[in-house]
Amino acid sequence: MTNHQNIPHSAPSPSERAGVRLVVLGAGESGVGAAILAQQKGFDVFVSDFGVIKDVYQQELNKFNIPFESQKHTEELILNANEIIKSPGISDKVTIVKKIKEKGIPVISEIEFAGRYTDAKTICVTGSNGKSTTTMLTYHILKEAGFNVGLAGNIGHSFARQVAQQNFDVYVIELSSFMLDDMYEFKADIAILLNITPDHLDRYDYQMSNYVASKFRVIQNQTEADHFIYCDDDAEIKAFMATADIKSQKHPFSIEHEVENGAYLKSNNLMINLTKSDQFDMTINDLALQGKHNTYNSMASGIVGKMLEIRNESVRESMGSYKNIDHRLEFVANISGITFINDSKATNVNSVWYALESINTDVVLIMGGIDKGNDYSMLVDLVKQKVKAIICLGKDNKALHDAFEEHVEVMVNTFSASEAVEIAYHVAKKGSTVLLSPACASFDLFNSYEDRGNQFKAAVKEL
Repeated sequence: MTNHQNIPHSAPSPSERAGVRLVVLGAGESGVGAAILAQQKGFDVFVSDFGVIKDVYQQELNKFNIPFESQKHTEELILNANEIIKSPGISDKVTIVKKIKEKGIPVISEIEFAGRYTDAKTICVTGSNGKSTTTMLTYHILKEAGFNVGLAGNIGHSFARQVAQQNFDVYVIELSSFMLDDMYEFKADIAILLNITPDHLDRYDYQMSNYVASKFRVIQNQTEADHFIYCDDDAEIKAFMATADIKSQKHPFSIEHEVENGAYLKSNNLMINLTKSDQFDMTINDLALQGKHNTYNSMASGIVGKMLEIRNESVRESMGSYKNIDHRLEFVANISGITFINDSKATNVNSVWYALESINTDVVLIMGGIDKGNDYSMLVDLVKQKVKAIICLGKDNKALHDAFEEHVEVMVNTFSASEAVEIAYHVAKKGSTVLLSPACASFDLFNSYEDRGNQFKAAVKEL
């Protein structure tokens, strides 16, 4: 599971850091945060981004007098580094990264780097789906219980920036597989693995086993003192665990059967049984997040709450009061009896499956974008049951037509959010739901999934 690189095992001393050259590739939130922390710790820092660096980040780098370059990678300024901190979005197949690896320069993630400079407890959440929701819910439970807690990783401010500028006792960190790939010595005190379904396989040589191994890096370096919370209903997780040597304490969760030392469903009650003396139960009807997938997310977060000895009443209250993140099954409006839901964050097939599973009306589904080698077959049954029309929103919709044309009455191609919303509104009937749940990345027509979701919401409000 570990990837043997010449990675330092701990933070170098201040005298060792002087003159050590750290190059940060990518000047988004994680890259700029890493640069700020590196400069604070006395490294010789340089930031390089092949794209355009946003003004807000350029201003920040200037404020801290951190040298940087935009829209290029100057090899002589990069290949003289002692260590490289690479933003998660940059593939190992990029030319400059190949050259860095050929030279044997260690490449790490911002999370790995920041982890060297904090003793805070880390709660790390990964999985193909539900990461953001579970991370935010866990953070909400801890914050409401009075913990001095930070939120990091794929959400909010970067971990490195917070280590440099804040002083939290606990961090809840959302980790993508891309982040995990460049982590070596970092250890999660509590690791959560929600599920594993095919996603980003283009980054893993289209080998599911590579992607599964990447997700399980969340438990690398864990000892008997650490905790691993995982879905006991997930076939990929169970298959990997059958052969893995896992040292940490295991806490399964399931909606299919009772488990020990974890969470399960019993007569519509969510049960958590970490200790015999302190049993937790809550009816799933009182959970703020509804739908089967959200029951799993609530179980994982609830286990963390009980592990940290938060009172039952406080956990119940938090799990009942939480408001979901933007662009994840977000209610937008009800117009003429038609409900509009923004699920723009659903960038893979499994997320769309969860979205359709949680809706109990007829659906007009808006989907499409940049296809990451998606297998749409798992959606066919739900599409047949619930979806009356598919509005394609993307430049190339061939794969969607091939998968669904024979299963829906109406299938239309559109090239803007406003066009998609207008057609969906005319196709939908009173009592049905228009669902934006794309299954694809957004970059063919939009800047990001947030941009796609915001344009969808704006178009709905113009109806």
